[in-house]
Amino acid sequence: MAMTFHCDVVSAEQEIFSGLVELLVANGSEGELGLTYGHSPLLTRLKPGPIRLKLQKGEEQIFYVSGGFLEVQPHVVTVLADTALREGDMDEAAAEKAKELAEQAIKENAGDLDYQQVAMRLAEAEAQLRTIRAIRGQR
Repeated sequence: MAMTFHCDVVSAEQEIFSGLVELLVANGSEGELGLTYGHSPLLTRLKPGPIRLKLQKGEEQIFYVSGGFLEVQPHVVTVLADTALREGDMDEAAAEKAKELAEQAIKENAGDLDYQQVAMRLAEAEAQLRTIRAIRGQR
């Protein structure tokens, strides 16, 4: 049996997950992170995208986070997300529409366009779609 650690995934609105996991995979500011029991303490910013948890007995759960922070302490890992969504809370059609609108705004390059805001919406929509596809791939 693999060693486990306690993991909490919380957003500003609610706690999404709390329990023992064998592995956590997330997109940190410096690249993809894989955390297992005994990882060194760490604090990093999270990029929008999936958070994959491998639970005891091999079950996996995938959540979407729009950004936030990941804190690693000796026996607990905490994901403090700006927004965190479970599989059932994600809307693929809405994410596709948001992606299309952001791409269209960039292509049209309107004079009053806040490029940074549009690029952020585009990145978040693409991250949600990657998460939805990752969830489908695990089935």
